Amino acid sequence: MVPEERLEQITQRFQYLEAAMSEGAAGGDFAALGREYAELKPVVEQIDQWRRLRADLAEAEAMLADPDMRELAEEEVASLRSRLPEVEHALQLALLPRDAADARPAILEIRPGTGGDEAALFAADLMRMYQRYAEARGWSFDVVEEQATELGGLKELVAHVKGDGVFARLKFESGVHRVQRVPTTESGGRIHTSAATVAVLPEAQDVDIQIDPGELRIDTMRASGAGGQHVNTTDSAVRITHLPTGIVVTSSEKSQHRNREIALQVLKSRLFDLERQRIDSERSADRAAQVGSGDRSERIRTYNFPQGRMTDHRINLTLYKLDQVMAGDLDEVIDALIADDQASRLAAFS
Repeated sequence: MVPEERLEQITQRFQYLEAAMSEGAAGGDFAALGREYAELKPVVEQIDQWRRLRADLAEAEAMLADPDMRELAEEEVASLRSRLPEVEHALQLALLPRDAADARPAILEIRPGTGGDEAALFAADLMRMYQRYAEARGWSFDVVEEQATELGGLKELVAHVKGDGVFARLKFESGVHRVQRVPTTESGGRIHTSAATVAVLPEAQDVDIQIDPGELRIDTMRASGAGGQHVNTTDSAVRITHLPTGIVVTSSEKSQHRNREIALQVLKSRLFDLERQRIDSERSADRAAQVGSGDRSERIRTYNFPQGRMTDHRINLTLYKLDQVMAGDLDEVIDALIADDQASRLAAFS
């Protein structure tokens, strides 16, 4: 179990934050204290619950020495001991190091892979799946860049997803998603396999990434859309190229100023993600605690339409509810991925 000294350090830090906030810290200090307080509160609640249970168990065990109370005490001891593993497990989960980006909004990027028009149509299906999932959780889903095909598929989709714990829920979606189905254009009824790539990036904050303006090439251009949709008559679209990395970001809203802001935000998030990946790759000893390799070229999930089946290959989870999944019912698979990640990290932590 976790050393009592560490639990005491966490409790004392929480009490300090509580006192500092009640005294009224100024501006940004108060916000920073508030964030840390909110992060520690559920941990301290778990510590308190574990301590109360241990104290109650010690008290019940002491009652065993009293002949008059022994029978009642035995029942109490058995009940408390049966609850202890569950409470200890919850405490261990609460004490696991948190990804600092978990609470942040996310940049969601979807692009077709192998499969031509069918891959582009599948990319559009994935966009709608995530959009419905966001709506169900009360998140906002703002399209930053969308390039559509003539058949209604997607060449590219970049969206900004905002809400509580967005990155924590969506970060396991990064990877190659494979679909098996009969395309509407297939006259022979043959099942085709195609794929789309999903990337989920935590939104970067100004303190994370500082960009030298001299490293940027900013171009303005006329926005265009498939079939004449969303075409602006002014040169409002903005394309920003980060020269050191070659990363190109485009935003095509009506306001050129707003497009510049959005494109810079997406660029910062991509650079922040690159830095996170670099640091993560250096922690090779921690690789066993990750879900899969984290490599976006890795096939993570298959959507088999003829069988109504979705399989997540990282955790060998198969659900025969593909219609619900495509309608945005993703909680079961995401909860399973989070639980698997927690179990892996607990094993490494132990």
